[in-house]
Amino acid sequence: MARKPSTIDEYLAPVKGEKRAALDKLRETIRAIVPKAEERISYGMPAFRFNGKIVAGFAATASGCSYFPFSGSTLRTLADELVNYDKTKSSLHFDPAQPLPVKLVRKLIKTRVAED
Repeated sequence: MARKPSTIDEYLAPVKGEKRAALDKLRETIRAIVPKAEERISYGMPAFRFNGKIVAGFAATASGCSYFPFSGSTLRTLADELVNYDKTKSSLHFDPAQPLPVKLVRKLIKTRVAED
């Protein structure tokens, strides 16, 4: 049984190609938006803690990449801006060949930080 990653670098180590490039870019974007966020692993995926709560996370999936706001309402709040993405109640899925725009990630994080 493989050891679970304890850092984002360990999580990303086996991720290759476009997925790795997309997730590296997303990580850099999140770090630029919330530079004081603490990087960690939460629920087995890379996550960012800011002001005591997880505000963003991501994962490589079999079919692409996913962004997680760690909230059941963030994606619902921004639903009109997310019509071009596949999503569930708690995750936003994107093609690694078309990473999430910085402007959208900023809105996702701003919305999440503003939640109680």
